[in-house]
Amino acid sequence: MPKASEYQHIEALSKISKAITSELYLEDILKLIVSVTAQSLGSKVCSLLLLDEKKKELVIRATQSISEAYNKKPPLKLGEGIAGKVALDKEPIQIYDVRKEKEYKYKDIAKNEGLASLLCVPMLVKNRVIGVINLYTSKPHKFSRNEINTLTAIATQAAMVIENTELIVKTKVIQEELETRKLVERAKGVIMRDNNISEDEAYRQIQKYSMDSRKSMREIAEAIILTKDLKKT
Repeated sequence: MPKASEYQHIEALSKISKAITSELYLEDILKLIVSVTAQSLGSKVCSLLLLDEKKKELVIRATQSISEAYNKKPPLKLGEGIAGKVALDKEPIQIYDVRKEKEYKYKDIAKNEGLASLLCVPMLVKNRVIGVINLYTSKPHKFSRNEINTLTAIATQAAMVIENTELIVKTKVIQEELETRKLVERAKGVIMRDNNISEDEAYRQIQKYSMDSRKSMREIAEAIILTKDLKKT
């Protein structure tokens, strides 16, 4: 593994920081992170695995590897293999030669792809693990403190962008739910006044329109309100 300069490490972190503040989609940002990391640290393969909290599994979400065998590796359970252990213990692990490491799960793939050393670091958000980043070399290599610190900093930034993206999505969903509720309330009021019926009956009517037309409650509510407004003009 070529010894990367401190300047290259700083440049990699700078590129990743710019990616985080860009308007790229999350998948594109993750791909950029692994590509820049592999290039700056002279790695053969860099991969980013995210934790599926329901299944307690680590799944590959981004890698610059073109190997189909590597990209299709099955998920790892929390605590399983090197990546699973890193995710569970929240501490980096480096392996000098994965092909000889008892706990490494995919020795055949490592041999076929020419992978030797591994540095795996956790991605943490407020001490909560959301995934790991793997860095492989083609020859046995002892990772320096500087390399470990750089990959840890990259993992922190990656975790930040993932968390921010999830918060944005959740916020949008909440906003849409609130807007839908407001529209349904307005539509219920229209139906109650026009038909002199109770709130529950008005709600059931909107539900029935929604089911019969296979349209969302929001779409039905908007149509009811629009029809009422048109009658006023």
